[in-house]
Amino acid sequence: MNGDTLFSIGDLARRTGLTVKAIRFYSDSGIVPPTDRSPAGYRRYGIDAVARLDLVRTLRDLGLDLPTIRRVVDREVSLPEVAAAHAEALDVQIRALRQRRAVLTAVARRGSTPEEMDLLHRLAKLSHDERRRMTDDFLGTVFDGLHDHPAFAAVTRSMTPCLPDDPTTGQVEAWVELAELFQDPEFRSSTRGLAMEMAADRAPGDATGLPRVLADCVRMQVVPALEAGIDPASSAAGPVVEAITAYYAGVLGRSGDAEVHRRLVARLESMDDPRKDRYLQLLAVINGRPVPESLAPMLDWSLEALRRSGQ
Repeated sequence: MNGDTLFSIGDLARRTGLTVKAIRFYSDSGIVPPTDRSPAGYRRYGIDAVARLDLVRTLRDLGLDLPTIRRVVDREVSLPEVAAAHAEALDVQIRALRQRRAVLTAVARRGSTPEEMDLLHRLAKLSHDERRRMTDDFLGTVFDGLHDHPAFAAVTRSMTPCLPDDPTTGQVEAWVELAELFQDPEFRSSTRGLAMEMAADRAPGDATGLPRVLADCVRMQVVPALEAGIDPASSAAGPVVEAITAYYAGVLGRSGDAEVHRRLVARLESMDDPRKDRYLQLLAVINGRPVPESLAPMLDWSLEALRRSGQ
């Protein structure tokens, strides 16, 4: 066929794979106007109609609306401009779909009530500024009066979730769960109490900073004991207990007396909260960091060993 050949709607349907009804609709919309009409009044189209219909079908598959498609095929707007705008719109839709999927996954996993589902949905839809205000409110309560302390400023930063602009489904799910923890009054109070204990854990006259993290000492001493299968009630646990107690006594600037032992047990009991473990795990997911190992087995072992040694 040469360039002067004209096609009927049926010819175009066979060449493009579109239905006659769809082609007639595009023709009536002015997107693919007929080139001529037959003596009987039937529409006839030039070869360029095939290319236009192929473009229309592709743009429709990509989700573009008809007015935009008409502007593209009529060259009123460039295809790259339209593609960029729709890619940006799709990014927004993708983020919204991830949020919805995270909520539905959480609801299915927990067996949530309609009221709980509504809460999860609202938490997932929070804007960046709203998430920031919620985080600041939680951390402001936990570290109230301690923000001027240089060490606590660093602790606050390390406990701040930063959900990326294009989060994964897992990060959205983690944010929703973390936001629930923010609103748990008991968790807020417990975490506040732990912060105050940390502030009090300084040797007399040490006003410059916090001591080394007690959790690091527990991890360093107890992990080998766990790996070796040492029973916390056995005499073999004695050196570990002594090492942890001596460390904590040094933190307080005291000797390892009964008061230090009592205070150390109370301190580890405050730390041994599965919600605090969960907070750190969720925080790592949201911030794209490796998820830390749970301290719970180490704290449980330490507490049993300390209680046994104090009998």
